[in-house]
Amino acid sequence: MKRLFFALLMFIPGLLVKAQTIETIKTKLAINQFKAAKEDLDKAWSNPKINGKAEAYILKTAIYAALAMDDATKDTPAGEQLRTDAEAAFRKYKEMDPAMTFIDDPIYKNGPINLYASFYSAGYTDYTAKKWQPSFDKFKKASEFSDLLISRKLLTASLDTNVLILAGVTAENSGNKDEAAKYYTRLADNKITTEGLESVYRFLVLYYFGKKDLVSFEKYKALGAQLYPKSEYFKYDKIDFAVGLETDFDSKLKAVEAMLVTDPDNYKANEILGELIYDTLNPKKEGAPLPANADELEKKMVVAFHKAALAKPGYENAYLFPGDHFINKAAKLDDARKAHADDMKARTKPGTMASKDDIAKRDLLDKEYGDALEGAREPYEKAAEIFAARSSLEIRDKQQYKKVASYLSDIYAFKKIQAKAKPADAAKYAAEEKKWNDRYESIK
Repeated sequence: MKRLFFALLMFIPGLLVKAQTIETIKTKLAINQFKAAKEDLDKAWSNPKINGKAEAYILKTAIYAALAMDDATKDTPAGEQLRTDAEAAFRKYKEMDPAMTFIDDPIYKNGPINLYASFYSAGYTDYTAKKWQPSFDKFKKASEFSDLLISRKLLTASLDTNVLILAGVTAENSGNKDEAAKYYTRLADNKITTEGLESVYRFLVLYYFGKKDLVSFEKYKALGAQLYPKSEYFKYDKIDFAVGLETDFDSKLKAVEAMLVTDPDNYKANEILGELIYDTLNPKKEGAPLPANADELEKKMVVAFHKAALAKPGYENAYLFPGDHFINKAAKLDDARKAHADDMKARTKPGTMASKDDIAKRDLLDKEYGDALEGAREPYEKAAEIFAARSSLEIRDKQQYKKVASYLSDIYAFKKIQAKAKPADAAKYAAEEKKWNDRYESIK
């Protein structure tokens, strides 16, 4: 019995020594004797009575983080290692004490505070050197500690704007777009408008459009327009982005057609689709080859402009583009007609008939030319109706109106010639030809 009592007496002082060790080290920490505290802690660390306690890890966090922020070490490899060890200790502490009961202790709370400051400082050093990935890695951790400190009311701010901005910028520049969106979204949702932050809202608009999240796209576009009303960027709609993000015709075409799947009668989408095809079928460069599927594209263009016209009545562009396209097509065919006629004349002896093949080709070219003119007729007549209904016209409108009237006169002149075997039709077309000639003269 005496031996048992003696053993207990020996065991209790041991417990007291270990408990006093943590308190002793904490006391040195409290009076800023960080190096001495680290030496004592390192010596005692192998003892399971120390390293088995959650408090030991928050103690280690506080000591190592303080040393990591010391001017003599913070920008050195030793300082980086101290910060790494302090963070590892804090992770272990949270694992052992999920409620983090020691974090509000006036002495221990400096551990996560100094870790935050250390990651921020090191991240900013990398930021100024444009070392984007290392900088982001540090600001990401600084942001995590910032959130923790705010949640525990160890920081008074409700949002750490600076760390979110720097985390977002370094994430974006290091290619971590999804991560950048997380930080920028938090800034935008809090309507932060610090100078130079319009780019944050621009990023989110473009990011969510690229993700095909049109709800978020519209949300941040509207928010950007609200906070930056003078910016033109937020006035662009999903169609502008669909086209603007692509670099070649096929990609642009697919992007607009994808928009039309969900909104088939959208005026702007149909107008842009029509104009894209128009520019491809009517290249500015002389002699540029047409796409192999030009006929198919032409049909798409006509349908697109027709839908655009229905969606926005009274707007002439949806008629002028297809009219101009078919007039351009007719002009090329007319050149082919004249070239064939000259060639046929040169090869045919005076007083003899041209070959059947030559006549067939001539008739085919005449038909194709007439079909092209007919393709221009209806849209031009619709455009003329719109111009005629206006009480006044701008100079440009008058020029367009005169062009339309002139071409309509030419179209009916050709139709009159082709109908010479049908006097009634020829007379009708002659009357139309005169009407449009008179209309042309009346536009002043």
